[in-house]
Amino acid sequence: MTQNTNIEENLKDLLALLAQGQFIVAQEKYLADNASLVEGNAPAKTGKELVIAEEKAVLAGVGEFIRYEVTDYAVNGNVSFYEGVMEYVQTDGVHVKVEQTVVDRWEDGKIVSERFYHA
Repeated sequence: MTQNTNIEENLKDLLALLAQGQFIVAQEKYLADNASLVEGNAPAKTGKELVIAEEKAVLAGVGEFIRYEVTDYAVNGNVSFYEGVMEYVQTDGVHVKVEQTVVDRWEDGKIVSERFYHA
């Protein structure tokens, strides 16, 4: 099995978890311990524990998860790319729709860096 195949299989599983709103499960399963995550131009968050703790804080403000839908993806070497739409209603009633492209770099079946480009 090639590296691209392993990454593609892991990516498909990751995207299936996201589609179900299982963000923490996806991070626990696929982030490397030393993972670095960047949202847009914000400073990097480094370390799996920190990334998951901050994700839990964000999710605490979500009242209703509507969808996480991936429109396309690609894998090249140890890098995967995907475009997606995330939609939810915050606990304060604000409806949020985020369109994003995500770039992941993989090592040993885990994401070592992840960057989100939002629109």
